[in-house]
Amino acid sequence: MDAMNQTAALGRAVQGDDDAFAMLVQQHSRRVFQLAFRMTRNEQDAEDIVQESFLRAYRQLGSFQARADFGTWLYRIVANCAVDLMRTRHHRVRRQTDAIDDDTPAAHDQTPERLARSAEARRLVESALSDLSALERAAFTLRHHEGRSIEEVCRILDLGQSAAKHAVFRAVRKLRVTLAPLRLPHGPHS
Repeated sequence: MDAMNQTAALGRAVQGDDDAFAMLVQQHSRRVFQLAFRMTRNEQDAEDIVQESFLRAYRQLGSFQARADFGTWLYRIVANCAVDLMRTRHHRVRRQTDAIDDDTPAAHDQTPERLARSAEARRLVESALSDLSALERAAFTLRHHEGRSIEEVCRILDLGQSAAKHAVFRAVRKLRVTLAPLRLPHGPHS
């Protein structure tokens, strides 16, 4: 859906047109799921966040201001839902292995040593991500996985620029410390 059609659908949705809102859901659902999954690292949690986010968006359509960007507004809702979930559950990151990764030829050609290092790397990354606060994980995900600017991170998470930069910085610093063992060179005899 192009920007003009999105604007028209948004206008109709605000007026109560459920079909127009369904078009917006269809347009944004994949990206919303990707953001939720990157933040929670759990498919079921991401699906729950997507449902809750669209439900909140539908309920709050009347407060949406036309001069704002719908995608940014929706991302704010998704990020808030994810942060809420992670805070209330004291959520530990769990990664479900992607079936596509398991079916790649490289996965079948790995030596036992490479598989062991890969498993250790995966464990360290999971540990590192689980050690981030919900806000740090949200800011890091938006900045480094979604490629959002600091200004966009500010708008989505409703933070000041200094707070957004600090959240990203803290996340990167924590990840570097936890992932330091991955930077060690692995020679043929290690």
